[in-house]
Amino acid sequence: MVIPLATTLAVQALVSMAALTAPVLAPEAGAALGVPATLVGVFVALIYVGAMLSSLAAGDLVGRFGAIRVSQVCLLLCGAGLALTTMGSAPIMAASALLIGVGYGPVTPASSHILARTTPPHLMGFMFSLKQTGVPIGGALAGGLVPGAALIWGWQGAALAVGGACLLTAVLAQPIRAGFDADRDPVRRVSLAGVFRPLRMVFAYPRIRDLAFCTFFLGAMQLCLTTYLVTYLTTACGMPLVTAGLVLALAQGAGIAGRLVWGLVADRWLQPRRVLSLLAFAMGGCAVLTAAFDPAWPLIAVSAVSVLFGATAIGWNGVYLAEVARLAPAGQAGVLTGGTLFFTYFGVVAGPPAFAALVSVTGSFATGYAAIGAVIILVGFALAFVRPRPVGECSEAG
Repeated sequence: MVIPLATTLAVQALVSMAALTAPVLAPEAGAALGVPATLVGVFVALIYVGAMLSSLAAGDLVGRFGAIRVSQVCLLLCGAGLALTTMGSAPIMAASALLIGVGYGPVTPASSHILARTTPPHLMGFMFSLKQTGVPIGGALAGGLVPGAALIWGWQGAALAVGGACLLTAVLAQPIRAGFDADRDPVRRVSLAGVFRPLRMVFAYPRIRDLAFCTFFLGAMQLCLTTYLVTYLTTACGMPLVTAGLVLALAQGAGIAGRLVWGLVADRWLQPRRVLSLLAFAMGGCAVLTAAFDPAWPLIAVSAVSVLFGATAIGWNGVYLAEVARLAPAGQAGVLTGGTLFFTYFGVVAGPPAFAALVSVTGSFATGYAAIGAVIILVGFALAFVRPRPVGECSEAG
């Protein structure tokens, strides 16, 4: 159980680091290329467009080539995408973002396939949550190591260094490939029609379908928190940039801890769907409280709300992925995870621009946080009180 967890955690952290390297390098790269650093938002959106599409193909790819092989290829794609970013032109940058996204998308379905086979049922929530800490860990690595690498080697050298780390991780995974990919089917067909099979399967399982719909909004909430909190605190609350960055760092750290805590809660005390509903209520309430921030609030109060906001809005993913794996028929965890992630990544792509448009129209970040908070509270009610009939579902025990 240790080896599959360590492998999936390392892969998750590296692809997350790759996806966040460009935003970290945006100020220096933008100055060197003569383009506004704010265009990094378009770059990130293109990453998740690529991830949306590739996550649908993940199930067939894992079935034919194996989860470790797919993970290795994903690492190579992310490394190649980072190498392309160093060439600088706008079309090539767009292609590099899509390439990184194509590498990012199948990683979670592949890791779900591995963990669903190797994790005891009573540890599913915790192990999936522990694996998902790779996302904020990757963000922390990008924020902590990439700027220093840029000082030493320049921004192109820093991007190539992260790409090299992806390549190295792919190589290091090779010795375990034979054992963990023993269930692959080399004659399984991979076709365009098969790409849409995960979506059809999601709609065939009402409980999984409803989780997928809800994660559209939860994914949007997570990105709205991490994308705009620093800007909101500096512009609307008059907070110094360094202090606002520290508040975001506290929220991110709370998200790592939250992923572990909520996984344990879902394993031992509450049903996963109930945990997700409570988290939705909590993060929606935190968003509404965030909308009430003003310069008169003491730093400790702002930090406390932000920590709870991060623990819930960043901490829900492992519980959701474990529940999808639990409800999926045997051997189908990767396919159904890929199908549900299409909706999650769609929320990640659509949420921040919608939030920005609302802020632009109203001139108020507070309105944006209040509005998305209200929507997430409704999602909490849907998770708590809407019980789909398990038509076509596997057994009640999942």
